[in-house]
Amino acid sequence: MRWVMPAETAPQERIWMAFPPGGYALGDTSEEAHAARSCWAAVANAAVEFEPVTMIVAPGDEEVAAQYLSPEVEVRTAPLDDAWMRDIGPTFVVGKADDGGTRLGAVDWVFNGWGAQDWASWGKDSLIGTAVAGLAGAERVGSKLVNEGGAIHVDGEGTVLVTETVQLDPHRNPGLSKADVEAELARTIGATHVIWLPRGLARDAERFGTRGHVDIVATIPRPGTLLVHRQNNPEHPDFAITAEIIEFLHTTRDAAGRAWNIIEVTAPETTTDAEGWVDYSYINHLVLNGGVIACSFDDPMDATAQQILADAYPGRRVVSVDARELYARGGGIHCITQQQPLLP
Repeated sequence: MRWVMPAETAPQERIWMAFPPGGYALGDTSEEAHAARSCWAAVANAAVEFEPVTMIVAPGDEEVAAQYLSPEVEVRTAPLDDAWMRDIGPTFVVGKADDGGTRLGAVDWVFNGWGAQDWASWGKDSLIGTAVAGLAGAERVGSKLVNEGGAIHVDGEGTVLVTETVQLDPHRNPGLSKADVEAELARTIGATHVIWLPRGLARDAERFGTRGHVDIVATIPRPGTLLVHRQNNPEHPDFAITAEIIEFLHTTRDAAGRAWNIIEVTAPETTTDAEGWVDYSYINHLVLNGGVIACSFDDPMDATAQQILADAYPGRRVVSVDARELYARGGGIHCITQQQPLLP
């Protein structure tokens, strides 16, 4: 069986999410918990207007989840530590058999709390990949690679974007070389051409970050085209970082040998929050059947970014959800969702 990860623009069966079970995601007060639950639910309730959504809820949280979620959102239970389904859940792939048949697969990466972070717990989350694979009726594709769904972006034609500071992180995959990682990405998601970004954004490299997930930096709306985060404020540390990444990407090609059409997506004008420099990014959006769920930040750049996304995904309706509560907890809309492809 040859496994291939379809592009996120390919037809989808459903979206998988996880409802925040407690801990830092809910915060220390009832107001903070309400804000978190409302934001996760807002994404689910927007997405279910386009396609089915399944929300994994920790046992005992069914009643509170029902207060926030649309009745159209399917709820299934499983133990959870956290709620970043893109990272704790499986990466869905499509298997192509020699007889021409197709099968749904689910790559179950090793999850160790974004590189064994001292603030993270992952005993329950490390089992979610297998659990979701079973609920989806997918064949589990085991992997010994420590990896997360937010650390890869594909074009469906063999290209995958990764980051040196993630897959080569000594707290994730000590001793592995680029060749080792590339071989495993070829086996599990059908990658034939790996592009190694040098790093991620500044805040993502801080204590509560992922150490450089690509899904806040760049994405591939269609083969040969990149949407890339650009910070234009010279006082922000990402000003230099995003310039370096864009310059690097101009030197690369996709799996078909094409030079990239790079569309820069300017960051919001808001540059700080109570914790310091923000990594607010419009790149971290969710593509759906007929739609896009975009991050908004009550910022003057929101409308511009929404139009860029509408142009990048013609025929899809762009819906914005205020993502500030997500970013305050370490991620965005793409980070809390995972698409399951529709089998042909």
